[in-house]
Amino acid sequence: MPNRRRTLAALTALAAAPLLPVRAEARSAEPGSSKVRSPEALAGRAAPTHVRLVAAERVGERVLDLTIDSPALGREGHARVLLPTGYDRRPHRRWPVLYLLHGCCDPGPGWEAWTRNTDVEAITAATPALIVSPEGGPAGFYSNWWNGGHYGPPAWETFHLAELLPLLERALRANGHRAIAGLSMGGFGALSYAARHPRLFRAAASFSGVVHTALDPAGIQNIITGQGADPTALWGDPTAQSALWDAHNPYALIPRLPRGYPLYVACGNGTPGPLDPPGRPEDALERGLGEMAQRYVRRARAHGLAVTADLYGPGTHTWPYWERELTHALPLLTARLS
Repeated sequence: MPNRRRTLAALTALAAAPLLPVRAEARSAEPGSSKVRSPEALAGRAAPTHVRLVAAERVGERVLDLTIDSPALGREGHARVLLPTGYDRRPHRRWPVLYLLHGCCDPGPGWEAWTRNTDVEAITAATPALIVSPEGGPAGFYSNWWNGGHYGPPAWETFHLAELLPLLERALRANGHRAIAGLSMGGFGALSYAARHPRLFRAAASFSGVVHTALDPAGIQNIITGQGADPTALWGDPTAQSALWDAHNPYALIPRLPRGYPLYVACGNGTPGPLDPPGRPEDALERGLGEMAQRYVRRARAHGLAVTADLYGPGTHTWPYWERELTHALPLLTARLS
C-alpha cells in the first residue's frame, strides 16, 4: 500500500517539527459584552507557541492516534482520529472535521471511548470527514480551568481549539469545515464550544448532555471532587464566580448562536427503555439531564435555532442510546460540512 506508507512517512516527518505559533482564530466573548476575545485572553494566558506533534500511530485501517506536546495542558495530550475511507488514496484532498467528544469519569482513556464502546467505525464508514475524538480529561469539562484566578493547566479549551485544530489542518489535511458532537460531559462541551465560538462549528449535537449547568452546580462539583480535584478549580464558586459559570453554560449561551443554527439534542428520562437489560433500575442522572434538555430545547427554539430534538422518553445514561443517537444525528452534522 504505497500511498499509506507515504502518508505515514509524512506524518512521521511532521512529528519531528514544532508547529508554527498558533493564531487565535477561535474567538469568544463574555455574555453581555461586545468585546471579542480569544480563548487565551479569557484564560489570562498567552497563546501557545510550541505545540508539537510527538507521534502519529496507525493502530487500525482507519484509526490514527495522535500524541501532542501541549503547553495548554502542561503535558502530552492525545486524540484519536478515524480517517475517512479512501484517505490514503487521495493525498491532495482536504477533509472536513467532526469532533466527537467523550464523557466524564471513563475508566479508560477518554479519546478511545467512542471506538471502545460503540461501532463508530462502521457508523462513519461512508462519512467523508475526519472523525476526531480528543482527550478531555476524566472531568475536564472542556474548559480552561480557573484555578483560583491563576488559570494555567489544564486549559482544555485552548488544547482543543488553539492547539489541536490548526494541527489537524497542517498534519491531516483538515479543510476548516467543522461540526461537533458529544455525550454527557461531551454534550456539554459540544454545545458550549459551539456557542462560545459560533464561527468555528457549522452544527452541533448533544447526547444526554449537561446542557444547563445552573440547574445542578453541586452535581458538577461533586463529579470534580470524585476525581480528586478542587471543585472550585474549574469555574470557581457558583455564586462568587457566577459570570464565569454563565460564560460556559450552554443554556445561558444560546443567544450567541445565530438564528437557524442546526442543533441536535437527545436525551432520555431515566426510565429503563428498549436498549436496557431486564431489571435495570431508574437512572436519576439521566432524569435530571432530561429536564435540562427540555429547558434547553424550549429556549433554543424560541431563539430561532434549528433544533432537532429526540427527547425519547424511556432510556438511561448508557452507551447503546448514545450510539443510536449518533447514527440519527450524523446526517444533520455532516450536511453542513460540504
